[in-house]
Amino acid sequence: MTVVQLQLEPSTHGVGPLGDGGVVAPATMTNKAQRAPAAESGTQGRHGILDCGWGRLLYAPSFESPKQLAQALLQEQPGRRDIALYVEDPQLVLAEAPSQLFLDPSLLFRRPLDAADVRVDRPAPGVVVRPLTTRADIAAINRLYAMRRMVPLDPAVVWAQRQSEALTYLVAEDERTGEVIGSVLGIDHVAAFDDPQGGTSLWCLAVDPQTRVSGAGESLTQYLVAHFARRGRAFLDLSVLHDNEHAIGLYQRLGFQKAAGFVIKHKNAINQRLFGDTEDVSGLNPYARLIVDEARRRGISAEVVDAPAGIFKLRHFGHEVLCRESLTELTGGVAMTWCQDKVLTLRRLASIGLRVPRQRTAGDAQADAAFMCECGSVVVKPALGEQGRGISVDVRTEPHLVEAIARAAKEGGHVVIEEFCAGQDLRIVVIGYKVVAAAIRRPAEIVGDGQSTVAKLIERQSARRAAATGGESRIPVDAETERCLAGQGLAMDSVLPPGQAVNVRKTANLHTGGTIHDVTAQLHPLLREAAETAARALRIPVVGLDFLVPSPDQPEYVVIEANERPGLANHEPQPTAQRFVDLLFPFTA
Repeated sequence: MTVVQLQLEPSTHGVGPLGDGGVVAPATMTNKAQRAPAAESGTQGRHGILDCGWGRLLYAPSFESPKQLAQALLQEQPGRRDIALYVEDPQLVLAEAPSQLFLDPSLLFRRPLDAADVRVDRPAPGVVVRPLTTRADIAAINRLYAMRRMVPLDPAVVWAQRQSEALTYLVAEDERTGEVIGSVLGIDHVAAFDDPQGGTSLWCLAVDPQTRVSGAGESLTQYLVAHFARRGRAFLDLSVLHDNEHAIGLYQRLGFQKAAGFVIKHKNAINQRLFGDTEDVSGLNPYARLIVDEARRRGISAEVVDAPAGIFKLRHFGHEVLCRESLTELTGGVAMTWCQDKVLTLRRLASIGLRVPRQRTAGDAQADAAFMCECGSVVVKPALGEQGRGISVDVRTEPHLVEAIARAAKEGGHVVIEEFCAGQDLRIVVIGYKVVAAAIRRPAEIVGDGQSTVAKLIERQSARRAAATGGESRIPVDAETERCLAGQGLAMDSVLPPGQAVNVRKTANLHTGGTIHDVTAQLHPLLREAAETAARALRIPVVGLDFLVPSPDQPEYVVIEANERPGLANHEPQPTAQRFVDLLFPFTA
């Protein structure tokens, strides 16, 4: 079964941005599922229980009674995910423990398998699919799971059963870089449970939301189709959340059709949003939902005040906090003023000795041009802008300077001309005046296939980024994109050779299609100190600070911006939402 969830929200099943996990069974593994003694004394049957690494899969038809199945589900271990599959009478199982079990709100899909399916496992261009072979593969899968907020694999369990006939762990690689960009788990029900129907199932399909290569999810799914068809199995099943339209569309294109069947799980903090009697928060963006989900896991109630604006209220007993995503009432008016105006930001940070680029406010055309000549290259940006809108990078000529100033002015407010400083774009998130996460942000990039135009490649990559981020990340097709391409001798109608990678933007903002890559463990102590010093100087308890650095593990830097409402999503595996809720409700930590 698979639960594919391509939104930036905590998953509950095990596919795509999913994450299903269950209780980890004993580490002794065989090619068959663990056969647990009957839970109820006096019975003679055996139960089909398979440890998948993220938890246990319970094959419901092998249990003698609803009571025994319920008792097995109640043995779920903390931090794992157990799943009871093919439950025929879910109401009877739920009646055994109504306050602890719930009916999973997913749909079951099935693809019949036949002899022709043995030939469908041709991967998409640029994708290599292979079985898990090394411990590094397990770490790579857990990296994907962390990005998708899925329950991680237990490395010892997976390594012990990597050659099991019952479980097939697969990874998908970027053929050009060798990086693992996707994974999936296939379960052979005949090998695991002696299934008389000859079935199989697909679980935990996860694809890197920032990969430039298309087709990894489809390639992994088709590999399992062919793999189990070669074994002569009858069908491949999966389950997917009812509202996951992107995943459902993929599976239907691959020949899956809705089937009857029920899944039951144990209520826990990981899947609380699926069974809790709470207000609908589907209208919130991923940054707000991430915080609301973490709060609800702790028993903190959430009330949506203005969904389009990302405004919500958190309440726990008598303590109440109003939030707009990561911006709260803890941020004062002066701190807001310092952060919102980029001129004031750098002036304040320079006053306490932090390194910042030279800067001036645009206005006098002659002085503006002289400043550009003095710097050699400049960045032009709206002083009050956000999300990368209206920014022009590496401006070197007077005509481009005039154009860039006009473009930035359209965003409103005054325009800033800033010394261009080369380096990697580093975002450091500080919560409670302590660094919680650091990530390198990279500009939007496309990879040629030898056939598609640059315009088509941008369209496809933008669609993938939008799907992976709940619509938050898209690549603009505008004059700045065309200028970036022109600087590389390319145009929108150019066709790139297979495998050639090209940056299509010079800014690395997530909202303009950029990707973000965690470097918290590599962060140099001086950069950590500078970020925490900046937060204290601005008197802002939650802030995203933008640095330009030669490398995150070196001490050189300049600070270029401070964001008073940093997006806490996309910093996995760092606990940004947890530390944010800790700050607001420390007694729930």
